[in-house]
Amino acid sequence: MPDLSHGDDAAAVNSLRSAVMRLSRRLKHQRVDESLSPTEMSVLGTLARCGHATPGELARKEHVQPPSMTRIVALLEAKGLVRLEPHPEDRRQKVVTQTETAEAMLEESRRKRNAWLADLTEQLDDDEWARLRAAAPVLEKLAHL
Repeated sequence: MPDLSHGDDAAAVNSLRSAVMRLSRRLKHQRVDESLSPTEMSVLGTLARCGHATPGELARKEHVQPPSMTRIVALLEAKGLVRLEPHPEDRRQKVVTQTETAEAMLEESRRKRNAWLADLTEQLDDDEWARLRAAAPVLEKLAHL
């Protein structure tokens, strides 16, 4: 566990935060559909990973308030990117599922962002690339904690 009272750990955490934020901002600009907000894209990505979810589940996963998620889902539905279906066990709720259009758009977005990142990694030497490959699962774990 990092000890933030020591210079090296504090500097490493600061460097990680700064690098992740800058890289994230740059990745957000590599979008296929400029009409979607980053939050809308994130919701579609969550649906791609989990298959389907209620608006409440999406709100928890995306760390937004339920009324905000209701608005986001309505916007995505109006754009033909999600559909609402009856909940199989609770008639008061709906289940949100992405459409084929959303799947295709997400795949194109992933392809574009992966290509952009691949271009960046070509500027790394073999040792840097090996360390980045080794760090990827750790960064993935941090992203989902």
